[in-house]
Amino acid sequence: MTAFETELLEGLAIWQFLLRNWALLSIVATIAALVLVPVAILRKYVLLTFNIIRDTPPPLSMGPRDFEPIRGEIVNFRAMDGLNLRGMFLFSRSLNRKGTVIFAHEFASDMYSCARYCRPLINAGYDVFSFDFRSHGESSSEDNYTPRQWATNHEMADMFGAIAYVEDWLEEHNLPTEIGLFGISRGACAAVLAAQHYPRVACIVADGLFSTDRILEHLMKRWAYIFAKVRFVYENHPPAFWRFLRYLLLRYASKKLHCQFPSVHKALKRMQPRPILFIHGQRDSYLPIEQARLLYDAARGPKELWIVPGAKHNQGVTVQPEEYARRTIAFFDRHLAGIAGKIQPVLTEPVAERA
Repeated sequence: MTAFETELLEGLAIWQFLLRNWALLSIVATIAALVLVPVAILRKYVLLTFNIIRDTPPPLSMGPRDFEPIRGEIVNFRAMDGLNLRGMFLFSRSLNRKGTVIFAHEFASDMYSCARYCRPLINAGYDVFSFDFRSHGESSSEDNYTPRQWATNHEMADMFGAIAYVEDWLEEHNLPTEIGLFGISRGACAAVLAAQHYPRVACIVADGLFSTDRILEHLMKRWAYIFAKVRFVYENHPPAFWRFLRYLLLRYASKKLHCQFPSVHKALKRMQPRPILFIHGQRDSYLPIEQARLLYDAARGPKELWIVPGAKHNQGVTVQPEEYARRTIAFFDRHLAGIAGKIQPVLTEPVAERA
């Protein structure tokens, strides 16, 4: 038998197989189309919305001269993963100190921005420890990681290190180790994520708090409606669809950006009940008020929500500075000073020296 005859017989055998199994092949082809087409569409949209995480700039809420910096006692400490960080203690001049508050700055800021938010606390008798997150201010940077406005496991490691350092310092000086946390935007996220693991965190002030997973879902819906060409992506989908799409996006982003994106919403639900003051700008175009209410509802402990009229993202302190100071001082007076008691000063040198 020639080679041509052999190939002809093989071709006929294949054709006979197709004729006998056309129904099965049709089913397989239909299933493949039903699976592969949606997968292709979802993959394309995940790549599109990845830009939300990678490139979306945060709102600029702080100018270079909208507060007068305060310089304190500079210290070096390590994040929980060993990276070198820089912080400073700002000690109150009051002879009757009320307690210690750790300040966590917003993205693209530094530890000196604490003066914008914490000056009234220092004057009221609280010591403040402020620090630079990695790749900010005077702290070290990390290879293969670029910080963005989203709180990741790296910022959690920084916050863990700050809390552990302050607790050790308080123990060394025979002072109450209960502390308060005061975070702004991404710093507030890191504070909440870390606090669930530290029972000595007595209370938290969270200004501009958000949960990466929930705000990304909100932004994905908005982007889908504006940019998606395929109506399948954005029309008539149950919440489970958006959760699945968000899951795919975060998995992809974690691999590409070398980090994880923990959920503040889940942390609030799991956290041991403790007092939290939520502050949110009424005109915040970056984080809708609905997101603040969602997190407020998730918190288990004593909680307060202040929607600052007329304020944009992180601008409550500038729109209503006196009320901002009154509310934050009163909150720590209720939930931290009563625990820490009256603290005698441990340093006699001048403190809170102005830059």
